[in-house]
Amino acid sequence: MPLTDLRSQMLGFLATAQGASSDFDLNPDLTHPTSKTRPAGVLVLIRETTGAQEVLLTKRSAKLRHHPGQIAFPGGKQDPEDADVIETALREAREEVGLPDGVVDVLGTLPTHITVTSFDVTPVVALLKEPFEVVCEAGEVDEAFWVPLDHLLDADKYAVQSRRWSGTWRSYYTVPFGPYYIWGATARMLRTLAEAAQ
Repeated sequence: MPLTDLRSQMLGFLATAQGASSDFDLNPDLTHPTSKTRPAGVLVLIRETTGAQEVLLTKRSAKLRHHPGQIAFPGGKQDPEDADVIETALREAREEVGLPDGVVDVLGTLPTHITVTSFDVTPVVALLKEPFEVVCEAGEVDEAFWVPLDHLLDADKYAVQSRRWSGTWRSYYTVPFGPYYIWGATARMLRTLAEAAQ
């Protein structure tokens, strides 16, 4: 698919994406944060390569205090110096995977997702305009990898699973790919995109 067609397609998905989500949607018995949430931005980076489209994901460092070893988008909490969450997502991608300035076309944002850790996360969707060498920041990212967009847009690839968390059962979305177990907030934000694609 030509990049111009991909851009048009993704803009259509963004226009039809429905409503905010949260980690509490599947877990009504969990306590929803009543304190102020903290804004965060993550980058849903899509590239066109050899006739296919792919999305960049990372495996968080096993040394991190929060969510070690989990699959995530490049991104993080908004700093006071960031103009908005779009700048946050781009800055974090620069820090985590070496994304250069000026190589992406930001298309817009998906609905926000509130995490159980009280982050109000905005997924920022962008197309990669030119290739770059992914360089993982060793303190934050163990690995970066690309997942076919078609896989992530297929609603049938998603499932709801459960595990014990803080003494209770917690349900969450998953969208596994090869050896990568994509789950939780990342899978839920991707599912929003898949739902818009139906």
